[in-house]
Amino acid sequence: MQISYDDFAKIDIRVGTVSRVEPYPQARKPAYKLWIDFGPEVGEKKSSAQIIEHYTLESLIGRQVAAVVNFPPKQIGVFMSECLVLGFPDAAGRVVLIGPDPKVPDGGRLF
Repeated sequence: MQISYDDFAKIDIRVGTVSRVEPYPQARKPAYKLWIDFGPEVGEKKSSAQIIEHYTLESLIGRQVAAVVNFPPKQIGVFMSECLVLGFPDAAGRVVLIGPDPKVPDGGRLF
């Protein structure tokens, strides 16, 4: 299915830095709770992510990630997710996060 550029422009994908991570043992599938700083325009948002196979809690702190920041909040179990962290599946279907290399200012919008 093709979409127009105007459709794509409605999706607000920003870069942010993970500032806090906690295990999420109540999730149906193993996951982490993330707090991500998207800079002064967007602020901090929370997300739940099933990324425990490739990442430890410690390795995520300070890591920049890409996320959709203009979806409505979604209740994920007992946790309210405010953004969708983006990644690609590896050969086994486990999520590998998307982020810039080198680092860029938090809040930068994908275009």
